[in-house]
Amino acid sequence: MSGRGRHVVLRMGQNMPLLGLGCSQMGGEKLSAAVTAALDAGYRLIDTAYAYENEGVVGEALHRWLGRTGTPREVVFVVTKLPTIGMHAGGPEKFLKKSLDQLRLDYVDLYLVHTPFGLKAKSDTDVFPRDDKGYPCLDDATDIISVWKEMEKVAKAGLAKNIGVSNFNIKQMRKVIANATFLPAVLQVELSVYIQQPQVQEYCRRQNIVITAYAPFGSPDRFNTGCRSGSSPCDGDGGCGWVLEDPVVRLVAENHSVTPAQVLLRFLVQQNIATIPKSANPTRIAQNFDIWGFKLTETEMEALKTRDKGEAGRRFGSNYFPLFKWVSDHPEYPL
Repeated sequence: MSGRGRHVVLRMGQNMPLLGLGCSQMGGEKLSAAVTAALDAGYRLIDTAYAYENEGVVGEALHRWLGRTGTPREVVFVVTKLPTIGMHAGGPEKFLKKSLDQLRLDYVDLYLVHTPFGLKAKSDTDVFPRDDKGYPCLDDATDIISVWKEMEKVAKAGLAKNIGVSNFNIKQMRKVIANATFLPAVLQVELSVYIQQPQVQEYCRRQNIVITAYAPFGSPDRFNTGCRSGSSPCDGDGGCGWVLEDPVVRLVAENHSVTPAQVLLRFLVQQNIATIPKSANPTRIAQNFDIWGFKLTETEMEALKTRDKGEAGRRFGSNYFPLFKWVSDHPEYPL
C-alpha cells in the first residue's frame, strides 16, 4: 500500500481515491442529486451496498453523469457490498450480479463482505429478515472462510476488481488471511478522531490492507445534538454532531480557516486512510471535498490523536446501532 496524493494504491495496483461519497440511509431524488453533486465536485469514489436498497438510484445517477460529461466509466471507483443474507455458497456471485444489474455496470472496483455475520434469507428483497417474534434470523452456521472463497470466485471472474471486508475484527481478519488465495485489499470500519482503532490500523499496515473509514464525523445525523456553537457544519438532517464540536478539532479548523468537518477528513486522508463522508447537501458535499489545499502539522496531528476515546467513541456498536445489538449473539459478532 502506498499513497499518491489523492489516491492510495491497492495491492493489485489499482488507484483508490482517498475520499468518496457514502450513500447509506439515502434514496430517491435526494440521493440522485447527492451523487451528481459529488461527481461534479470531483469525487471519484461512490460507496453503496445491496443492503442500502439504493443501488438503482446510484446506478442511474452515475450512468447519466458519465453520459453527460463523456467521462470513461473506469474513472469512477464504485464500491458495493455483499448483504448478510448472501453469506453462503453462491451468495457473493448471485448478489453481486444483482448489484451490477442495479448499478448498470459490468464490474465494481471493490466488493466487500458487509459484515462477518450472516442471516437466513427469507427472500432476496428482505435484507434484514426477522422471525415471528421480531428477532433477526441469525445464521449460526456462517463460515467466513467459505464466504471468502466465494468472494475470490467473483474476483477471478472479473466481476470485482478488488475484494475486501467490512466490520471485521482483527481475529476475523487473521482467519481470512490465513486461508486466502486473494488477500483482502480493503477493510472498511468505523473510524474517526474519537475512535481511531490504532491496533486495527497497525495490523492493516503490516498486511498491506487499506482502511476505509465510515462515519468520520461520528454520524451526526443519528444523534440530534444540535448546534450549540451555531457554527458547526450541519447537514440539514438534525444536529451537528459531537465530534464536530470538539474543542481541539475546532481550534485546528480555526488555524487553517476551514470547517471542523474538513479537519476530520484531512486527519484521515493524511494518514492514507480512505473515508466516505455522507451528505445530501450539495454545498456541504463540495466543501467536504475541498481538503487538498491545506495540510495539518505534526503538532496538530498529534493533538488530534489524543482525542481518541477508544470504544467509548464508537457509534456503530451494540449501544447505539440496532443491527449490531440485535445480532450480538451470533458467533461471528465482531465487537
